[in-house]
Amino acid sequence: MNLKNLDKIIEKEPAFRKRQIEKLIYQDAIDNWDKATVLPLKLREELKKETSLDIKVEVYESKDTKKALITLEDDSQIETVFMKHYDRNTVCVSSQVGCALGCKFCATGKLGLKRNLETEEILEQVLVFKRKEKINNIVFMGMGEPFLNYDNVLKAIRILNSENAFNIGARHISISTVGITEGIEKLAEERLQVNLAISLHAPNNDLRQKLMPVSKKYSLENVLRAVNEYIKKTNRKVMFEYTLIDNVNDSLYNARELARIMKHPLYMINLIKYNDTKEFKAPSNEKIKKFKEYIERAGIPVTERYGFGGDIHAACGQLCLKKS
Repeated sequence: MNLKNLDKIIEKEPAFRKRQIEKLIYQDAIDNWDKATVLPLKLREELKKETSLDIKVEVYESKDTKKALITLEDDSQIETVFMKHYDRNTVCVSSQVGCALGCKFCATGKLGLKRNLETEEILEQVLVFKRKEKINNIVFMGMGEPFLNYDNVLKAIRILNSENAFNIGARHISISTVGITEGIEKLAEERLQVNLAISLHAPNNDLRQKLMPVSKKYSLENVLRAVNEYIKKTNRKVMFEYTLIDNVNDSLYNARELARIMKHPLYMINLIKYNDTKEFKAPSNEKIKKFKEYIERAGIPVTERYGFGGDIHAACGQLCLKKS
């Protein structure tokens, strides 16, 4: 998809034309300008010649999950995932080609970072699925760190939220960050009711630095300080994602440490069973149950994430451009 020439084409059109075309692309999700029958034929021909709605994509499916491997204009590739819940459909969106952060439990980190995604490259991930499915939820939890591509991610969110475009409510859009404090501080000023999630994965600095090298720059104390300021300004609940890894961060001692730093009325924990990336092992279901029960007894809201798409390498931490 290439809409770089769109503004140039539209500038000589009546003012309403931009809204009309935005609706056609993002709300009606057309995949061919011939379907834009509300537009004059001459304009349609120019749009066909100067812009493209084509998305080069391969889709892999399992029971409740679809993974799309998208090839971009410069031949870079990214992955995005569609998850079918009983009451909603969610798209997990990537924000970068690869990732620079190198978290030990995440396959994407092994790719390194190639570049940030443009706003339209973020949006076309949603369009891949919207052209066939109804979309209710968006999570920025795919490849890359959203707050290291802040401006393009926020532009994409405003279009996702726009009534004239995707019309997805802000409260149905979530951004996950490893704890880039500058991004957390900026988001607090945006007056957007999107959801903030923090990739925590360890209850102390020493362990977190071993799993997530970025923690050397963004300590646990500074991340929590930024989150608390965010809550003061927004009064919004924050989710802390915690991937349970066998004999690494899943002991009851770790649970006790975690409970100690999570005592805040607007904190909640989302436990994620480690998805295989060949580095570690997942804990037994019994260990996960005991860990969760300890957190619950400590009075902290905790949920356990359902595992989507592990059989097609589409689960959390597995996105690494594998074709199935």
